[in-house]
Amino acid sequence: MLFSNAIQSLERGLDYSSARNRAISNNIANVDTPGYKAQKVSFEEHLNSASNLQAKKSDQRHISFKGPSTPFIDFPKGSSYQHNGNGVDIDYEMAELAKNQIYYHTNTDLLKSKFTSLKQSIGSGR
Repeated sequence: MLFSNAIQSLERGLDYSSARNRAISNNIANVDTPGYKAQKVSFEEHLNSASNLQAKKSDQRHISFKGPSTPFIDFPKGSSYQHNGNGVDIDYEMAELAKNQIYYHTNTDLLKSKFTSLKQSIGSGR
């Protein structure tokens, strides 16, 4: 398919954004739960730290591929922001939620653009 790689990449971005939104929502919902430790979805960190995965390159000019393609949920240790052992910083979570919303909307706009281009390509072939 003409746009398959771009569409698949955008789809993975939406999956990441969705997983991240669930984790942030859980953190916000449990802001007053004693002993609750904040969840963090990390994709970039694991992608950058994984060095054992190699993709086959058919040309030396291709960019190297490293790392997994799924998000991971981490539970940072030693973070306690409240006297009851809760590890949720509500200001940080709200900022992360806003950043994630921007990321999600950017991906959906790009995906919409790809489908519009695909529709126009199909329509112009008549």
